[in-house]
Amino acid sequence: QVQLVESGGGLVQAGGSLRLSCAASGSIVSIRAMGWFRQAPGKQRELVATITSGGITNYADSVKGRFTISRDNAKNTVYLQMNSLKLEDTAVYYCNAEGVITPMLSVGNYWGKGTLVTVVS
Repeated sequence: QVQLVESGGGLVQAGGSLRLSCAASGSIVSIRAMGWFRQAPGKQRELVATITSGGITNYADSVKGRFTISRDNAKNTVYLQMNSLKLEDTAVYYCNAEGVITPMLSVGNYWGKGTLVTVVS
């Protein structure tokens, strides 16, 4: 069974920084892409950033230049460095692992339970 566990959320003042981490555990051979999505109250879940095993990144326009996604393939861990945080960044941030290959050669997509980021003025 593959599990994703996020950490690093919390309360931060506008303009501040936070670093999120997400570790995938279980029987994993490889993960094609890992990423972060977020869902603010009353809104749909949206993409924040993704990164492939080869290091190709993709960002939402709203976070470009402020957030940086990185990945440690050996540890099956993805990070999100969030700088210059704004009030509108407040949301539950979810980790996603796409194209997870297990030793049984199954392929699946997995989500973490989420970590809350609250930005205050």
